[in-house]
Amino acid sequence: MKHPVKFARLAGAAACCVAMLTGLPAQAQQEMARVISSTPVMQQVPVSRQVCQDEAVTRSGQKSGAGALMGTLAGGALGNAIGEGSGKAAATVLGLFGGAILGNSIEGEAPPETQMVRRCYPQTVYESRVSGYHVVYEFGGKQYSAQMPSDPGQYLQLQITPIVPRPPAAAGYAPAGYPR
Repeated sequence: MKHPVKFARLAGAAACCVAMLTGLPAQAQQEMARVISSTPVMQQVPVSRQVCQDEAVTRSGQKSGAGALMGTLAGGALGNAIGEGSGKAAATVLGLFGGAILGNSIEGEAPPETQMVRRCYPQTVYESRVSGYHVVYEFGGKQYSAQMPSDPGQYLQLQITPIVPRPPAAAGYAPAGYPR
């Protein structure tokens, strides 16, 4: 080859012609666009939380059983002392039961108890969160807008890929079998 530079130019020109004829995209170019505005897009998001609070719970006092025990002992001893002969056993049993009932009622109710109890339950609240940005930018004297996942800042990098249109199809005759 005598002229490699001419051949390289010729090959480049041929590639451009093929791209123009086939409608292939030309090589992409990096351009910068000026951002006019970037507005956060808010979205309501459900958030589940555990909410706890302390509550005062009052319970009625419970008897200790000491009154019934003391009444049983006293009633049994009294029944045993009163009863005679074969009725002594029956008097002792009646004294046991009567003493237990009487001792339990004499003991009375214990004072009510108040305890602090922590109660927890799930609660769903809604929070506003940024889901993206509505961006208005200027390029080539025109304004455009787009939704973006993050704030682009003052400038936005664009990738411009020009498409060369295909030439219109040449007029010709329809193949045999097609209506004219």
